[in-house]
Amino acid sequence: MDLLTNFPLWASLFGVFFAQFLKVPITFIATKKIDWSLLTSTGGMPSSHSAAVTSLATGVALEAGLGSPVFAVAAMFSIIVMFDSTGVRRQTGEQAIVLNRLMTDFNRFLEEAKSWQHKHGRQKQDELKELLGHKPIEVFVGGLLGIIATLLLYYLLEL
Repeated sequence: MDLLTNFPLWASLFGVFFAQFLKVPITFIATKKIDWSLLTSTGGMPSSHSAAVTSLATGVALEAGLGSPVFAVAAMFSIIVMFDSTGVRRQTGEQAIVLNRLMTDFNRFLEEAKSWQHKHGRQKQDELKELLGHKPIEVFVGGLLGIIATLLLYYLLEL
């Protein structure tokens, strides 16, 4: 039953879900379109990965203190995840954009060159996922959101 009272775990889960939920209104403000698929997508503003790991570290800090070894582990884990979100994962998304353009151009070439072989109803190819990583501002906002969400949750549960 300790799992049910593990505040850092619940704070981290809350941080993830809150960040994922916020993607919908933020995207609506930017594009004037509601996209509910953002609730389960990667990438975008704010970073739910950053919100999760900073919520975890903040929850551990509140429960165990800033001097605890477990906080050191959570803080370093947060830094690594946030660094990875803006580094490797972001570059993978950039490469996916280029590859998708190449696939589109190649398919257009084939269609024009061999239009006589065009078959009706053939399956569309899935595009590679382009929105994998985060811009630094998305990671920063996600991290800040995680800290704020955890502090709010902590003080609300204390009442």
